[in-house]
Amino acid sequence: MVKKELPIGRQVNGETMAIDYVIDYDCIPKQHLGTEGIIERLKGEERARAIIELFRKNGDDRPPSEMGFEFTRATPTGEEEVRVIVVQDLLDEAEKLDPLRPYCAGCPANRAQRPFGCIGFIQYPLSSDSEAWMLDQLPVPDDTLVWLLLRQGVEEFDYDGSSVQPLRSQSEVYFEARDALKRRLGEFQINADQLFEMLFSVGHLSANHAALLLLFLNAIPRDLDADAIMHLSPPPPDANERLPFLLKPEADDDHSISELKEFLRSLYIAWRLNVRTLLDV
Repeated sequence: MVKKELPIGRQVNGETMAIDYVIDYDCIPKQHLGTEGIIERLKGEERARAIIELFRKNGDDRPPSEMGFEFTRATPTGEEEVRVIVVQDLLDEAEKLDPLRPYCAGCPANRAQRPFGCIGFIQYPLSSDSEAWMLDQLPVPDDTLVWLLLRQGVEEFDYDGSSVQPLRSQSEVYFEARDALKRRLGEFQINADQLFEMLFSVGHLSANHAALLLLFLNAIPRDLDADAIMHLSPPPPDANERLPFLLKPEADDDHSISELKEFLRSLYIAWRLNVRTLLDV
């Protein structure tokens, strides 16, 4: 679990889109097109529909084969890569998903109960309320074992937030708040950059790491003894009954809180399936 530098996110016309995540459960669609192939086609289809709608609103009746747009993506080295994309090409590629959609029915990784529902996203920028909400979920000293685990993890893996600070400085592209919110947890303090780092800058998330994050963010019950915590991975056979997912949608959740809750639910499903959660930040 080594901290790494965060790449600049996926961009279209200079606008950052989202954190993509996938429950890494083996299935026929992934075997045919690969995880990245499915994600690219889903995003391509979404872009194509949005571009067609924009052209139509502007009175342009050209067919998709005559529509194009510039796609700008920042590389990990910070350089910009620009390509001209024809909308019909995106629609043609998306059609390759059609014969694979039925395989998603009944899949245990299908969080969203729709074709390719193992795939989700968290849109940038993250709201200030969502960062405050995440900090509020963290354990206090009364949650002794989980609090000690959190403190040990922050210190041992040097979660200092340094890899997130360049993103926060980019004028509300990634975060609504320009300064990282902080919370004191008894004898130590943690800020939102450190928490983001713990969630999204360790690479793909193993089932073991997911279990700890679920504990830290109050997504599963914390009233566990040390032995139970040590044996969270692989998950116990009765995990669904004994360790249910606790976070429910609330009427006042903003879009970032809703999407973070769905992300944590995906972590929960991946943990129960004992598979990784793949991230593209």
